Amino acid sequence: MNDNMTGEETERPVPIPAATLVIFRHRAAAPPELLVVERSATMAFAGGAIVFPGGRIDADDHAIAAAHSHEPEEGAARVAAIRETLEESGIAIGFASPPSTDWIASAQPRLHAHEPFSTLLSEAGLELDLDILVPFARWCPAHREARVFDTRFYLACVSDDAPNPVVDATENISSFWAGAQEVIDAADAGKVKVIFPTRRNLERLALFDSFAAAEAHARTTPIDVVTPWMEERAGEPHLCIPEGLGYPITSEPLRSAASAFGKPR
Repeated sequence: MNDNMTGEETERPVPIPAATLVIFRHRAAAPPELLVVERSATMAFAGGAIVFPGGRIDADDHAIAAAHSHEPEEGAARVAAIRETLEESGIAIGFASPPSTDWIASAQPRLHAHEPFSTLLSEAGLELDLDILVPFARWCPAHREARVFDTRFYLACVSDDAPNPVVDATENISSFWAGAQEVIDAADAGKVKVIFPTRRNLERLALFDSFAAAEAHARTTPIDVVTPWMEERAGEPHLCIPEGLGYPITSEPLRSAASAFGKPR
């Protein structure tokens, strides 16, 4: 890593734990689709950007995770990824048994209203299966903003006939299925906005023609915290990430980056 991160790095705020879920849905004769959401253009950070569902980890996530065998921070992150995906898209994944469509429809607005996820699960007699989620990456920027997020990324897969998402209509204006390369191509054509961390992860996800291939890769690739840094390359400032963590592209000219860092909702 670059030696330039000295005084600024020591002054950055304590990162807020967060989690993001990348969901695969297979389709015939084409690469798998991924669930993405489009943030409202009015949002102060990454407004209008395409991102994966996710958000910060809360105390209730820790309470739910306590009943599972994972390390506390890891377990709580998995719970948060499941909860945020349900809230933002109406897609229920990570459950020991599939919840009913009626429960999903009622749970989404209750989560919007900040009702505890544990209450919703208890009322319906539902349990989570945290092992369904596959660890994929972990990103944490090193910059001086009001809030910095330490975000764990997970992979999961739904059935080929999984429904289309239902957008939460709060922080996001749309939610849909799209192939990783399709989102990249749309960004290159100026049709959508993709921030730096999402772009790097889309490029990595575009390497796989199935969830099984992505899962095998994730389980054999080290997960170190990705902290982008800036350095001069060929006389031009680049935003960079480490080699050896599965990313096919590890730097981008700063002038072309839509945003240096992203944060979950």
